[in-house]
Amino acid sequence: MKSLLGICLLTLSTFAFSTFSPVASIDINGTAKDMVLTDNKLVIATDMGHIEIYDSTSREKLQEISIPDVKDFMGDVIAARVMSTDVIGEQYLLLSDSGKGGYSDLYLYKNSTLTKLLGPEDKEAIIKARFVDEGHILLGYLSDEVALLDIVSKKELYRTQLSESKFSDFMLNEKKTESVFSCESGVLSIVDVKSGKVIKELKGQNVDNVYKVDFKAGKVSGAGQDRRGSLYDVKRGTGSYIEGSFLIYGTALSPSGKKVAFAMDEKNNISIYSTLNKSKIALLKGQKSTLNVIIFQDENRLFSASDDNKIMVWDLNKK
Repeated sequence: MKSLLGICLLTLSTFAFSTFSPVASIDINGTAKDMVLTDNKLVIATDMGHIEIYDSTSREKLQEISIPDVKDFMGDVIAARVMSTDVIGEQYLLLSDSGKGGYSDLYLYKNSTLTKLLGPEDKEAIIKARFVDEGHILLGYLSDEVALLDIVSKKELYRTQLSESKFSDFMLNEKKTESVFSCESGVLSIVDVKSGKVIKELKGQNVDNVYKVDFKAGKVSGAGQDRRGSLYDVKRGTGSYIEGSFLIYGTALSPSGKKVAFAMDEKNNISIYSTLNKSKIALLKGQKSTLNVIIFQDENRLFSASDDNKIMVWDLNKK
């Protein structure tokens, strides 16, 4: 009798979830490559040489910031692909492909002025950049190195080699004191932002490349090429995973860390789970292309960006 009850409860937890469609969408000029949400500003990086800034509540476009065109390997002038962006106060970061030797351009936009912090002459292959504070930027290198850049001096305060694997992604915690880095090996490194030292390694749940990570409320989630959506308790160093049916390209944690989102199947649907018991809460259907970024604005409202020109808006309170 007890075993039958257990099977029934497992069946209910597996199938008792709701399906949601987008409540709105935002059309952008270009393909979305990165996206951040800070202080009600939704900032989207595109492959057309600019970022677009929206009010996340009204979805009104507030601003567009462009960077110079570049030349490709054939010598043709093209729009720079903005790979990474961020915002703090009225400052914006734009990290792009310089078109020269695989090296990066890093721009700071402040007081209506665009300043280049790094260019191809610096020979830096940077994949992702995020503000730590108004004077410092955390950098993730293709070579799986982490560096802290001083904006005024344009000098790195440190650079740490995390592994011999190729870099995939990083995410700062809410206080921006620690960051989680992922790479092709499946091992996640928790880094002290101030010193660049590796505090802890999280491993055992992914055995291949972890495309994306998130870090909230003392938890880390990882989107794996091995079809595993990993979950870790950072303090304890313990983890588990949820099995997907396809390569998992995106993940996000809710502000409380009680919910996690994974792109779990080949149809680009987003699955929402409880991090407490890994039960499926919701399925978000309507994404048309491969996901790049998922962001929780609060416990029920999400934004998602994929390899197309539409940002999807989701609300778990509205079907």
